Amino acid sequence: MAQSIRREPHSPEADRRRDVERLGPWFHNLHLPDGSETAPDHPLGDFPRYKWNVLAPHLPARLDGWTVLDIGANAGYYTFEVARRGARVTAIDVDPHYLDQARWAARAYGLESSVEFRRMQVYELADSDEHFDLVLFLGVFYHLRYPLLGLDIVARRVKRLLAFQTLTTLAMEVQADTSDRPLDERAALREPGWPTMAFIEDRFAGDPTNWWVPNHAAVMAQLRSSGLGVRSHPGHEFYICEPLPPGVAGRAPYDITPELRAASGRSTA
Repeated sequence: MAQSIRREPHSPEADRRRDVERLGPWFHNLHLPDGSETAPDHPLGDFPRYKWNVLAPHLPARLDGWTVLDIGANAGYYTFEVARRGARVTAIDVDPHYLDQARWAARAYGLESSVEFRRMQVYELADSDEHFDLVLFLGVFYHLRYPLLGLDIVARRVKRLLAFQTLTTLAMEVQADTSDRPLDERAALREPGWPTMAFIEDRFAGDPTNWWVPNHAAVMAQLRSSGLGVRSHPGHEFYICEPLPPGVAGRAPYDITPELRAASGRSTA
């Protein structure tokens, strides 16, 4: 007698479990409407919820009428949090695997009408004239081969606020005076608090896309140089920024526009 094949019961919950398995592995542990999670055994813990808990109180509680750009959206954890606050979100990532996860999760949350997903590199934002009230640039900077180019491009897309997060060294000192020095006084560059970035030639934490690890002073300096003022520093590696008005000290000391256009392939724009 042929043995009967046991099948998992057909139900929305069973379908969701199968979808989560089919779309794995997950880097974002999403808490789904039925109480299940996409990565409950994440090696970093409940990631990125614990990072969102640091950032969330420093963003407007309601974002109705705001446009938001989420760069490196992954499976969309931050995207969905700001969409729930009323924002219209554009979420970009280079990895189709993550975008498939995010599109599925948007349907599971009923947020499809609030989010547009695009597969694109951060550098491709140079080809756009779009501006966003809030830009989320979280956990991406240190993965960029050309980080300052990426930051310069992103800074020009910000209308109101930029939420920035990057891997950093543990050094929190900030050199009070980083003004001009004679060529033979390069020892100052080794003093604690001078803005520096460590370059990773091979890989860091097992990840070959970890290229740079700046210190806190370098993050602050690069944000200012890109035309952004740091409004608050809500927690380790987090910065809330807003565009600096023209002529304010801290911006690049000359107009970087021609160089930025050339570097981003828009030399004739």
